[in-house]
Amino acid sequence: MRNLVYTGFMSLDGVVDSPGGGPGEDHRSGGWVFKDLEFVPEAWTLKAEELADTTALMFGRRSYEAFATTWPDSADHADYKELPKYVVSSTLSEDALVDGWGPTTILRSTEDVAALKEGEGGAIFVHGSADLARRLSDAGLIDQYNLLVFPVLLGAGKSLFGRADRDKYMLKLRETDSYPNGILKLVYDVER
Repeated sequence: MRNLVYTGFMSLDGVVDSPGGGPGEDHRSGGWVFKDLEFVPEAWTLKAEELADTTALMFGRRSYEAFATTWPDSADHADYKELPKYVVSSTLSEDALVDGWGPTTILRSTEDVAALKEGEGGAIFVHGSADLARRLSDAGLIDQYNLLVFPVLLGAGKSLFGRADRDKYMLKLRETDSYPNGILKLVYDVER
């Protein structure tokens, strides 16, 4: 069985956004990840550590469309270029997939994601994709959360977690660290 890992940047009040702002961030503080905070290199080591464990990437449609315009030619993301990619979307067409960015498969439902997890292979990392992450969490499909939590309260933006009344999931803290600029690294396993 494959692990599904969500990785993201999150404000203390649970908002997840792309690091530099962009389409889909319908609040006035978009781009908050790189604003108003001292750069501390060690706070970003989680991203480098993830490379060793990543065997595939998963995105929602909007995140795929955003990342596919920058990551294929980014030196910072060169190790991701040839990895298999999965896009969970009921609307994305095959002809909208980006050429030259590794094999990409469209999954049409959370049931398709569950079937993928049942197969052979290593960890699949979900970057960004807040709407997808909520659906996957609600369906009990996320196995691990890798979060960099920033010392900011935004009040608006996409939440990583839904607010539906459901069975609780207990999390086990695997790893934590804090940095002088106030960022917290939190790595949780979902207990089943």
